[in-house]
Amino acid sequence: MGKPTGFMEFPRELGADRKPELRILDWNEFHDHLTDEELGNQGARCMDCGIPFCHTGKTLAGMASGCPINNLIPEWNDHIYHGRWQDALDSLHKTNNFPEFTGRVCPAPCEGACVLGIHEPPVTIKNIENSIIDHAFDKGWVVANPPEVRTGKKVAVVGSGPAGLAAAAQLNTAGHSVTVFERDDRIGGLLMYGIPNMKLEKWIVQRRVDLLADEGVEFITNTSIGVDITADQLMKDFDAVVLCTGATNPRDLPIPGRELNGVHFAMEYLSKNTKSLLESGLESTHYQNSPVENFINAEGKKVVVIGGGDTGNDCLGTAMRQKCASLINLEIVPQPPNERAANNPWPQWPKIFRVDYGHEEAAAAFGKDPRMFQMSTVEFVGDDDGNLKGIKICEVDWSKPAANGAPFTIVDGSEQELECDLVFLALGFLGPEHIISEQLDLELDGRSNFKAEHEQYTTSLEGVFAAGDCRRGQSLIVWAINEGRGAARECDRYLMGATELP
Repeated sequence: MGKPTGFMEFPRELGADRKPELRILDWNEFHDHLTDEELGNQGARCMDCGIPFCHTGKTLAGMASGCPINNLIPEWNDHIYHGRWQDALDSLHKTNNFPEFTGRVCPAPCEGACVLGIHEPPVTIKNIENSIIDHAFDKGWVVANPPEVRTGKKVAVVGSGPAGLAAAAQLNTAGHSVTVFERDDRIGGLLMYGIPNMKLEKWIVQRRVDLLADEGVEFITNTSIGVDITADQLMKDFDAVVLCTGATNPRDLPIPGRELNGVHFAMEYLSKNTKSLLESGLESTHYQNSPVENFINAEGKKVVVIGGGDTGNDCLGTAMRQKCASLINLEIVPQPPNERAANNPWPQWPKIFRVDYGHEEAAAAFGKDPRMFQMSTVEFVGDDDGNLKGIKICEVDWSKPAANGAPFTIVDGSEQELECDLVFLALGFLGPEHIISEQLDLELDGRSNFKAEHEQYTTSLEGVFAAGDCRRGQSLIVWAINEGRGAARECDRYLMGATELP
């Protein structure tokens, strides 16, 4: 530990963001890095605490506490304090295949578990992680490193999201011939089409995909396993299969008026927007004349987003850049407290009120935070042509559970109608699609996920493994990387009888 008193000397700092009113004019990332000296000061804040919960990766109270991929955070913080950037990169790559992704989009459970965070703002772990990998790419230190020896074994990875890419990277490192199948037209899964460009620019995703290709991973797009190639045929063609298909069945809201034009799932909106942006050559006004069929344009529309979380916030940011006329975000849960509640102690993930980029941008444009808490949508209202014109909502009381078992009751007399042209449902996901599991007769768990134990990843069919959201349910990108790496390890053990993969 180079600076035992650093946490007392240096305040927490983050790189400045572009102003909301300016960044909504384009689709570019808006976070800036600190200088090397400033980053060194932030690394110095790491306390040498002796109990680094930041990299424990535990699940407490149903949420991640610490880093699920067990990043060696104190180690690379110390390297950055001393200016040892290459050493920091080596430490980072020991546990994380894609720090350029997690450093941008991970919610940083590591910071929630930081010991310093008990009484001071935590170490800026996420920002340091992102700076390490960006610095390394700028210096040309990240290069393709194909395996020297091939095993002769062939592995199919189905799905090219973070779990699939992590599994492919690790299996390729072990010397297996890996083919990744993706049903969409670009590799990356939710990294490519689920996360907006201003949060994760797509050239960054493609840069990593190109590196994996240079290392020997084969990528096949526009191919849906179960449709274009049967699951049985895949089993015949490969020695093992790793399923990383994600949890892509969205949770619906089956209330009156659901069929109206103007009610869409959030992911449909986000994916088509990103595809349109890419197809247009990153034109900032791509939405005005989109090359994508059935494109959803919020320009001049009154928009309501139902559901919070990252997906709901991404809808806010996207609608802002499409120049929506108004923006409301409905959340059924109560507004979180500004500080940890008594029943949410450290090192649990802090369930506190946060202002993300979309909230900030909407507030700057329309004068207030777009969120309305403790609101339940009871009806979509349409005109005579079947188009959405409004929604009816009611306030809910979480202190009074309903007699039917619901954890809340509707507040009498609280019904109101909001005028809107577009509604996006950001209510989470129920599990994976099941065409592959049906063809292979895979066993499912009680939540309809592919049944496979964590750290084992073996399904009910020999030679078939499952990892990421299709196994654990909707979760964080960092958990997907954890599971992709773990599934690769167990797949390697299955193929070779032993494994050296971590």
